[in-house]
Amino acid sequence: MTRRQRLTLLAAILGSGVVAIDASIVGVALPAIERDLGGGLLAQQWVLNAYVLALASLILIGGSLGDIYGQRRVFAIGIAAFGALSLACAVAPTLETLIAARAFQGAAGALVTPSSLAIIVGAFAPSERGAAIGSWTAWGGIAAIVGPLVGGWIVDEVSWRWIFALNVPVVLVTLVLILAAVPSARVRSKPHVDVLGASLCVLGLGGAAFGLIEQPNYGWSSPAIFVPLSLGIVSFAGFIVYERRANQPMLEVELFARRNFAVGNAETFAMYAGIAILFFFLVIFLQQVAGYSALESGLATLPVTIVLFALSRRFGALADRHGPRLFMGAGPLVAGAGILLLLRTGLHTSYLTDVLPAMLVFAVGLAMTVAPLVATVLADAEERDAGIASAINNAVARVAALIGVSVVGVVVAQTLVGDTFAANAESVRAFHQVVLICSALVAAGGVVGAVGIVNPRRASKRGRVPVASS
Repeated sequence: MTRRQRLTLLAAILGSGVVAIDASIVGVALPAIERDLGGGLLAQQWVLNAYVLALASLILIGGSLGDIYGQRRVFAIGIAAFGALSLACAVAPTLETLIAARAFQGAAGALVTPSSLAIIVGAFAPSERGAAIGSWTAWGGIAAIVGPLVGGWIVDEVSWRWIFALNVPVVLVTLVLILAAVPSARVRSKPHVDVLGASLCVLGLGGAAFGLIEQPNYGWSSPAIFVPLSLGIVSFAGFIVYERRANQPMLEVELFARRNFAVGNAETFAMYAGIAILFFFLVIFLQQVAGYSALESGLATLPVTIVLFALSRRFGALADRHGPRLFMGAGPLVAGAGILLLLRTGLHTSYLTDVLPAMLVFAVGLAMTVAPLVATVLADAEERDAGIASAINNAVARVAALIGVSVVGVVVAQTLVGDTFAANAESVRAFHQVVLICSALVAAGGVVGAVGIVNPRRASKRGRVPVASS
């Protein structure tokens, strides 16, 4: 890896990391924000949801703009805007101002997230991308864990405003790295923004995301959920139909005719639905049934991050060398087996014997899968489509998580007390239902990968004849 490649990778890690942290770190600050700016529970939720909704709604557009105007330019604009809006959040005088700034912050994140992976595609040869994406994945996992922990300390010791203000120096460092190291890409000779397609995309993803985010508050039968969800589904269907016929579409629907791209995204959907369900319900179960504190339940998944950090780059490099099929097939099966070990939990749950083994086995399977999966999806798209390909994969993961948590919440709600877990046998049984669903979804992703993924052609040992790797 050259010095320029290392700096480009660092820029991608810092840029995507600061965006990912802001999706989770704010949760620990909500009580302090409420004490300072007022507002009830719904208003506090929208400090989180405004960000998530804008990011989910606009991410395909962000990826498309990177492909049109150049990933380096869009990445730099997005990260600069993110820093400015972080400062706006830090000095927000009212809750309404904070929510608005958070929404615009999410829009800036929609420019950064797909571009961070796309600049890796531009900077690394195909034989090196798996390892580079492994590093990107590993450090992203560290940020997701460390961010909320550090954020909690900042809120307790200083002020909630500093969790936003501290984004600014990270953004400045990232901008310096972009200018110094990230290579410029060719801009399309006749840039064209697909305005109608973009509008349908925003309505489609935005309506679906709003309905799934707010469903726990209103219920599926409420017009506040049914109307935007239906509008979102219809709009997104219209978006796909329109993109198939448009002269210069923002989304090349033909990407899904490429086997590894389509299979990789199908595996992403199954796996990330299962992973989101697992982490959502595990933390609740550990607190409300097993009697863990909030800190203990949060730290319960720390081994997953440690294993990802230790192994992701290694498995990415192995997939570069031997092909991704083995890892995308076996990894989810190992992860699913790890999840099944959580069936040993009960009213009296030991972390060392009941939770830790499950987390370790699950983490090894996840580390085997993530970097090869992302690299494979991006490798099956042309480099000029790297931004939209990254955005599609990211959007699939986010929508899968929202759908998974919403649907499984309905499935297990009948056995819960007051829509929440309680320390009784019925709640243990409900959690075990969740475990079985999560394991099945993650393992199904592995079956999809094992059956559907085709290893890319590589040179034979003599270096002459391209052969299909099995």
